[in-house]
Amino acid sequence: MSTARADRTRAPRPVHPDDRPARRALRALSTVLIVAGTLVLADAGLTLVWEEPLSSLWTAHKQHVLRGQLRHIREAGPTLDEQRALNRLSTNTARIAYLAEKLRRHTDHGQAIGRIQIPRAGADFVVVKGSDPPDLRRGPGLYDGSPFPGSHGTVAIAGHRTTYLAPFRHVDDVHPGDRVIIDMPYARFTYRVDRTRIVTPDEVSVIRRVRYDQLVLTACEPLFSAAKRIVISARLIRVRPEGILGRYG
Repeated sequence: MSTARADRTRAPRPVHPDDRPARRALRALSTVLIVAGTLVLADAGLTLVWEEPLSSLWTAHKQHVLRGQLRHIREAGPTLDEQRALNRLSTNTARIAYLAEKLRRHTDHGQAIGRIQIPRAGADFVVVKGSDPPDLRRGPGLYDGSPFPGSHGTVAIAGHRTTYLAPFRHVDDVHPGDRVIIDMPYARFTYRVDRTRIVTPDEVSVIRRVRYDQLVLTACEPLFSAAKRIVISARLIRVRPEGILGRYG
């Protein structure tokens, strides 16, 4: 084989002008796919051990806004007409019932109505009116048709366990005797847990009215599944006027 032929054999193949952009695009696509895969795995891991991070960031912002709404309601106090109506009522029980009904009629879905604290579950969230999906993305939601605390009946509140800040993630840690506190703009309501049940999603009797004022909390069970519902029932044991009714206490 001649030297000229050997040189021709070893000569590098010329790079086509379109090869370099194509390779750069492939490398960029590979990087994007690797990063995306890593983020998906991280999201899944955080959801398993904590809560879904992206939806939680959105709900955290909404909770901040709702806390401002709640503070405004408390600080605004009763209107002149409400003040006259309150003065005509002889007991705090009647005043609280009046303000509960007033707030119920003048609050739209997704707006702040109060705050729920579940010490055993490490929960402290603003509660909104309504339990439809858009409402529950903002925080725990009061069931449609449920009375507000202060009106007689069963106060029923639903919440997520893995997404949207997962307000009820640890409700399965709640036991009989534990306290649940609901702060409304007009009073603080303390409930003592009676029992925990696991039911099917169509078991609506759990939120029916009983012979005493109670609170019912519901959430999906088990985690990452909507197959069943965990239901926490609690009896009202104490009411303390505050906020709007502070001067009547």
